[in-house]
Formats: sequence, C-alpha cells, structure tokens
Amino acid sequence: MGKMINDFNNYRTKMNDRIMETADTNIKRFMALDTTTYADGALNVKTKEMLGLVASMVLRCDDCIKYHLGKCFDEGVSNSEMNEIFMIANLVGGSIVIPHYRRALEYWEELNNGLS
Repeated sequence: MGKMINDFNNYRTKMNDRIMETADTNIKRFMALDTTTYADGALNVKTKEMLGLVASMVLRCDDCIKYHLGKCFDEGVSNSEMNEIFMIANLVGGSIVIPHYRRALEYWEELNNGLS
C-alpha cells in the first residue's frame, strides 16, 4: 500500500486504541453502534459503505472519506461505480465538495495502484 494509505490507517488505529483506553461507556457504545450499523442487514456492506462515502463527502470529512474509500475498495467497488458515487456526492453537496473529490480521487487511485 501507498504511504498515504499506511499513514492514515496507522494513525487511525493508534488513536482509536487510545480512545478506547480512556473512553467511558457512552463512547464505547457509540463506537459499537458504528460498527454494527455497517454490518450486513437489509442492505449489504458494500451498499452501506457507498452510502457512507457519499454522506462523508457531502459533510466534507476527509478522514471519513478516506475510511469509506478503503472500505469500498475492500468491498470490490469498481472504478465505474466510484465515478457514480463521486457524481452523486457532488450533485448533492454542490461545488464545495470538489476539493474533497480531488483528494478522494487521489486516495482512490493510490488504493488501486496497490493492485499493480
């Protein structure tokens, strides 16, 4: 994997571990809710991750965008599907999403370059 992906994943893991060391019951429940929400249900994991990505782009959360891009990659989202996801996010969020689209595309390409 590329440096951008490794840096993000390492930092996220390190800080999530630290959060869980100091978290109270409510934070632990919230983290568990996040995990269980993205599990298979009426919607499959792939669909949920694509929805999470669109929401993250519209809300302009770069960390969330990277997280969901990684999950979408793991779930086998194709480049064509990703282009449609990006289009929906830009349509719903407007032009303010474009800088996040640029960074998302760069991250997505790095994920895919690991396959080469």
